[in-house]
Amino acid sequence: MKLLLGAFPPELGPFLEAPPQGWSVACTGVGQLLAAASTARLIEELRPEGVLFVGTCGHFDDRLKVGDFIWAAAAHASSLEERRGESYRPVVERTHWNATLPPLDFPPHEVVVPPAITRIREGAALLATLGAVEHLEITGVYAACHAAQVPVGAALVVVNEVGPHAQIQWVANHQAQSLRLIETLRSMGVFS
Repeated sequence: MKLLLGAFPPELGPFLEAPPQGWSVACTGVGQLLAAASTARLIEELRPEGVLFVGTCGHFDDRLKVGDFIWAAAAHASSLEERRGESYRPVVERTHWNATLPPLDFPPHEVVVPPAITRIREGAALLATLGAVEHLEITGVYAACHAAQVPVGAALVVVNEVGPHAQIQWVANHQAQSLRLIETLRSMGVFS
């Protein structure tokens, strides 16, 4: 059995009520801490052979546009304070995880996971030095899966540009684009 995760119901579309055969489907909750705890609990309960996370993201890189799909090749935990040099993490703290599932046929990108959504262009420019997109849960999901030695990966759809208009764009795009991602994954045979 495999495990399909999303942060909240709209990201999982019809699969939340009717999981594909051979899959369990669940929500992690929003944010990296809740995602880590939920993923760890689900792995302990279900013992999946692999975990696929699906969700939405905002882009830093202007080569990406709303509606683009990406494979989250790696996830980096960081913050604006770190990038500005105002704070630091102990050198022993892990802040980077790679996907370990075989990649889907989407362009691979590095994903930045800050503790909160970035609203300013200066902050977006600083975080963009670590990756192409911003997302809130993947480091928690990847960390839990790495700890349990369960293969993990994530397919994301871009729904906004990171910055002052991100929330307006996210509200306008997240539901339709999340459903489009699920349907694309289904048509690719991911859930077969």
